[in-house]
Amino acid sequence: MTTIAKPFIAIGCFIRQTVDELRKVVTPSVREWAGWIVGVGVFVLLLMALATGMDFGLGKLTLFIFG
Repeated sequence: MTTIAKPFIAIGCFIRQTVDELRKVVTPSVREWAGWIVGVGVFVLLLMALATGMDFGLGKLTLFIFG
């Protein structure tokens, strides 16, 4: 009987610990959300500029070498 009950005890313990951890989560404020959105937007724009510059530069280099 104990071998059957142990998985259910383990699952119950896992669910209890998960709920306890979820209670510790702090929701960010609107100001924090705005800061993250701006930061991510700037980062994406920089990566886009880097990829565009590399595409343009490598295209020109390829045309110079083989063209």
